Amino acid sequence: MFRPYRKLDGEGWKSVARAAAGLGLLQYATMLYGHTETDFERADHLRQLRELQDETGHFVCFTPLSFHPEGTDLPDIKPMTGYTDLRNIAVARLMLDNFSHIKSFWIMNTPEVTQASLWYGADDTDGLVHEYEITYKEGEFGNKSQALTYDNMCHMIREAGREPVERDSLYREIVRPSAPVAPARTLTPVAVAK
Repeated sequence: MFRPYRKLDGEGWKSVARAAAGLGLLQYATMLYGHTETDFERADHLRQLRELQDETGHFVCFTPLSFHPEGTDLPDIKPMTGYTDLRNIAVARLMLDNFSHIKSFWIMNTPEVTQASLWYGADDTDGLVHEYEITYKEGEFGNKSQALTYDNMCHMIREAGREPVERDSLYREIVRPSAPVAPARTLTPVAVAK
């Protein structure tokens, strides 16, 4: 019976990734952590990604994603801490030295943890997302509007002691005419009007 909602197992996912690489397609890789897996399973996930990248060379980025239990069938699982998020980013950077980029997803990790992650091995943050349906801001379950403005994103990165570089999805730098630097603003994600 065909069940379109059923996830592939790891071997099935790697088979699809190999097929994508064979077609010359570039891919992003992720790892959801903090639900039912063990530390050994996390390390094995990274080992398998490393081996697949050695084989295909087609991944452009890896993003560790922390599990958020609110609104799931696993509501009693303790949410991940900033320390755990940073540790997963650091271990990913060490184990996946064959991946050019490690991303900290600020919507799941918070802007503050993402700032710190830029010193723990991440060299990328996800950008100007306006609506996200998987996780929600603390205390705002159901509110899909989560965004940082361009100026807030640049300020967040500079405040962390790094220099922001705008890029496209293939990590090619986007160069725009110079514009004056906007004054620093609060790093609170803003609601986007519909």
